[in-house]
Amino acid sequence: MRRPSLTIAVYPGSFDPATNGHVDIARRAAAIFEHLFVAVYDAPPKNVLFSTEERVTLLQKALKDTPNITVASFGGLLVDYTKAKGAKVIVRGLRAISDFEMEFQMALLNRKMEPTIDVVCLMTSEQYTFLSSSILKEIVMLGGNVNGLVPGHVAEAMKRKFSSRPDVGAIPRYLTS
Repeated sequence: MRRPSLTIAVYPGSFDPATNGHVDIARRAAAIFEHLFVAVYDAPPKNVLFSTEERVTLLQKALKDTPNITVASFGGLLVDYTKAKGAKVIVRGLRAISDFEMEFQMALLNRKMEPTIDVVCLMTSEQYTFLSSSILKEIVMLGGNVNGLVPGHVAEAMKRKFSSRPDVGAIPRYLTS
């Protein structure tokens, strides 16, 4: 019996911040592929809480126990980065039907630009389907607790980032009137 070939994959994202859902997808993908590059996009089209270097460091710490994962930043087209790493697969996580529409469109565009690269979507584990980095940032900004939703060191880093802001933890006006 012939052994199937092992593949290198890339799991891209802004990871601002990395959630337990991101960590779950990365570990599950690492169990499928020979090597996984977790690729932190250095110029996402949105305001980021953490610098590129901080996001890479936070993910490296969260994934340090998975030896076949390399966390690094990238810029430019994802298909170019994927090819440069010798990967044939882009891994994406899906939480809900709304994610599918965008991921489907991006997969088709990437396939058009580089037909040798495929996209594999992993369904998010049930306990993480509601997680969103932007919602978690808002919770921390308003003084809420995200323990159990992000790795512990990420929760601490988020609290430190927001601690210098005067609006963090402020009680919303509608609760004080």
